[in-house]
Amino acid sequence: MLEQKIRERRQTLEEFAESAERFARDHGEAGTLGVRHLQRLVSGRGPNGRPLGPVRPATARLLEKMLDAKIEELLSPVTSPAATDEPANELRQMLHTSRQVDDQVLNLLREQLATIRRFDRQLGAVMAHEEACLKAAQVSTLLTHSLPGTVREQLAALLSELHTLAGWQALDLGKTNSSWQHYEQAKRAARESRLESYEIHTAAEQAFVLLDIGETKAATELLEAARNRSKAGSPPVLNSWLAAAHGEALAADNQPANSLRAFDTASKLLPTDSINLDGPYVALDSVHLGRWRGHALARFGAPEAIETLTSALNELDPTFVRAETSLRIDLARAFAAADNYEAVKPQVSMASSLAENIGSVRQQRRIAALECG
Repeated sequence: MLEQKIRERRQTLEEFAESAERFARDHGEAGTLGVRHLQRLVSGRGPNGRPLGPVRPATARLLEKMLDAKIEELLSPVTSPAATDEPANELRQMLHTSRQVDDQVLNLLREQLATIRRFDRQLGAVMAHEEACLKAAQVSTLLTHSLPGTVREQLAALLSELHTLAGWQALDLGKTNSSWQHYEQAKRAARESRLESYEIHTAAEQAFVLLDIGETKAATELLEAARNRSKAGSPPVLNSWLAAAHGEALAADNQPANSLRAFDTASKLLPTDSINLDGPYVALDSVHLGRWRGHALARFGAPEAIETLTSALNELDPTFVRAETSLRIDLARAFAAADNYEAVKPQVSMASSLAENIGSVRQQRRIAALECG
């Protein structure tokens, strides 16, 4: 029964063990559950192949609270009078469920994605990542059992967006390999959607994983290819975003002139109304573009970085907490380059507090590197 419950959550044993660890931490539970222990509970056998002994009370309580079932039920084998029919019946049920997806269901799923995004930007990935992963698993199940047609393509586009968000969250949490895998799944879903702009966007976002592990040349090449692939018919805000992303990669690769040219192009391409209803989600307007350019200027130690970043900070929507954290780190770096160390301290202090509040490992590492430098 335990294995069936885990399958219903669309998780691997490793993913479930991670969820259990987070659940225990968030709910003050003392129980622990490693992957090996979980394998033994599922198989009902101990390390020597002998029958499994009693489960520790703390572990039992943790599983019962997570799965809303008694431990005796969870450890009992699944029995059915028509076991041979179960796979076929399950497939029929899932096909039937996927056929019920209509425009209203798709709109509801999009609204749920928008809510997760709001939680993510204001409360951080530490609060929203698991929800994004669970929603991605749910949509993946619907897509897997959906027959070819418009609904399947729309589910694929939605799944691409969910994995793209989960990939960015994983990167913020310091899980680079997990982030890469989410982007790989996002690209596969984007291809299913038959919408080229989604394919381009997911491939381009994956470049930020490369930047985080120091593969700056590979990141610039990937983003250059994405810009070349993006056509004039692509959403204008996406083309602007691609240019700005390329600008950041070029800055990381120590190409200041090329970086600033890319940002100039991004500014020219940015539409007055940056709301994009016909393509992938990107959070880009003149303020975000300003802080992004300021990030590059701070890397170069350019004097105008302080003014650019300060202006962006004053105009930034306060719900973009992760963005504010990053911006303050950049501002501290710019003040340090100008030898204004008194101005560095309050920015580092505020950035540290924000990074801790939202659980951003990525930004905490940037702060540590700044302080060491």
